[in-house]
Amino acid sequence: MKNGISTNREQGFVDLDEIDRSIVGELTSDGRLPFAELGRRINLSPPATTERVRRLEQTGVITGYRAEVDPRALGYQLAAIVRVTPAAGQLRRIAELAEEIPEIEECHRITGEDCFYIKLHLRSIDELAGLLDRFLVYGQTTTSIVNNSPVPRRDPPL
Repeated sequence: MKNGISTNREQGFVDLDEIDRSIVGELTSDGRLPFAELGRRINLSPPATTERVRRLEQTGVITGYRAEVDPRALGYQLAAIVRVTPAAGQLRRIAELAEEIPEIEECHRITGEDCFYIKLHLRSIDELAGLLDRFLVYGQTTTSIVNNSPVPRRDPPL
């Protein structure tokens, strides 16, 4: 373990010490936190903080920084979940199609009867049929409209 990070290759994860957990926790709360302020909060010098963050990035613990945007503020008033069961030989095409459609927030390959779980945002219900029609060429869809999200997206516990 060097500066708090050790990779457990057998189990496929990175062990973090308390300082690294604190860094990840602070950056999860505010990804724009300057390293000097981050260092003050976790009791490390700015250069030591910068080095720790760089190692967390290199080991794949921190994979990026991004702004969280409320889709409703951009006019996307409707969120839906679409489960897709591909027709024979169409598995790859479903993922490719999902990649092409900007309204799709995420697409997961899942186990069970359905093979894909897709979350998307639309400006109105009128847009849904056209989007679903693009998938129906390659398989069967089941759609649920999101009514509310009592537990919003969050990072795993540290």
